[in-house]
Amino acid sequence: MSNDKDKDKDLDPNAQASNDSYFADGDSSQNDSHDDSPELLIQELEQQVVELRDRELKAQAELENFRRRMLRDVDQQLRFSSMPLVTDLLEVLDNLNRAMESAVPTAGSEGLIAGVKLVQQQFVNVLSKHQCKQIPSVGMPFDPNVHQAISQQPSVTHAAGTVMLEHSVGYMLHDRVVRPSMVVVSTGPA
Repeated sequence: MSNDKDKDKDLDPNAQASNDSYFADGDSSQNDSHDDSPELLIQELEQQVVELRDRELKAQAELENFRRRMLRDVDQQLRFSSMPLVTDLLEVLDNLNRAMESAVPTAGSEGLIAGVKLVQQQFVNVLSKHQCKQIPSVGMPFDPNVHQAISQQPSVTHAAGTVMLEHSVGYMLHDRVVRPSMVVVSTGPA
């Protein structure tokens, strides 16, 4: 009977293929271990070390860039956090300026006018102390970044493209425009 089983094995091609594949798998694992020489393993590990160091340096650079960006954003927020307050205070200053322009000096009002003028000057000084400064306009070349033209007029005294009249004063907080100057721009001689 054992001879019949051996004959069946010889006749069955699947049985032979499975036996061959079993031995082939064992042989390939042995071949792999022969291919993994210590030199190749060292090269692979050194390559991995280089890649990991590169990734580490990139991660550190990204972290440093993020830190700088956050510091810059916080600095910008602190520098310009007073923008709404400055905008509101400029309206009060405008009203003080209008009061000074419309004041009619009389015998008893000279002291009052002088006092309002001092308050007005103190107001401008306080704004300047906190980096809120007037935008120079009259006689300057028109700059659309800081000036808003409300009209144009010919002028003999001002060259074309030069601000010849300022209707309302503009202000900047640090390097950002809070309010542009409302100006009349010269078109040059008629």
